[in-house]
Amino acid sequence: MLISVRLSFVVLLSAVGTATIERVQYDHYKYHPLTEITSWMEQMVKDHPDVVTVVKYGKTYESRDISLLKIGLNTGKEKKAIWMDCGIHAREWIAPAFCQYFVREILQTYKTDAKMEEMMKNVDFYVTPVLNIDGYIYTWENETTRLWRKNRSPGPEDCACYGTDLNRNFDASWGRSRKDSFLCFLSIHSYGQMLLIPYGHPNYTAPNYDELMMVGQGATEAMWKVHQTNYTVGTPPDVLYPISGSATDWARMQGIPLTYTFELRDNGRYRFELPEDQIQPTCEEAYRGVLYIVTYTHDKTFNGAVANTAVTLSGILLAAGVTGATLR
Repeated sequence: MLISVRLSFVVLLSAVGTATIERVQYDHYKYHPLTEITSWMEQMVKDHPDVVTVVKYGKTYESRDISLLKIGLNTGKEKKAIWMDCGIHAREWIAPAFCQYFVREILQTYKTDAKMEEMMKNVDFYVTPVLNIDGYIYTWENETTRLWRKNRSPGPEDCACYGTDLNRNFDASWGRSRKDSFLCFLSIHSYGQMLLIPYGHPNYTAPNYDELMMVGQGATEAMWKVHQTNYTVGTPPDVLYPISGSATDWARMQGIPLTYTFELRDNGRYRFELPEDQIQPTCEEAYRGVLYIVTYTHDKTFNGAVANTAVTLSGILLAAGVTGATLR
């Protein structure tokens, strides 16, 4: 009987050890289907219950929950906030990969880095790893669906087309109750290695255009220092093409001063099918750019100072008017 108890105990320890290893070894340098991303979000809450919560804030056309991670230290007060969304275009798999990387990095950093701890006390990060959930799931079905961009809503009755481009249908009237709390809006996309600022219409200029360009240039310089990857800053008409109804234009029209769209790697060789061996360098350089913007935003708000271009720690806001849910 004693031998049996010992064997059972060994088996139990082995099972616990295996589960721990599997949890610790979540691979941030590979692409994950939605089920794995959802499990990872739940694990972040279990691992960091003092700073991470999951917030469900909308429904997709196919009735799936749209969820985000709210990350920040509890101060007992309503805080300012930074928004980041990824995966609004289904085929851009590097974007959800970056969101997961970003979350991991800030959670690993705030306990040892005084600047990150300060920012976690002053702001909450709202991070949506996959916004276009229906479309993202569809891209994982098979090779013929891999490059799907839109959501999965049907078109008009007289049209056989399917899907709505979620990043071309924002409107200035889609305000939310907490928009004044958000300091910065970041929407992560691919590809093209660009940092886009408002506005997408060639006849309109953001009132703080110079500031957006200055901070954007600082962010791209920070990114270049990591792997010498060149990113171009500018409005869509200047560096890409005119667009309408984008999330960042919507955010700027809501009064969010610092709004950016990151178009991650590459420049066209792999397009939306960026190989997994490029996930790590892409995330490493993009992280530096995001942190530059976040730090500038934070210091301007709380220290009355402008972050200088040598800053190494770096934000975001509230975008997708999917529902009227309040993010509290």
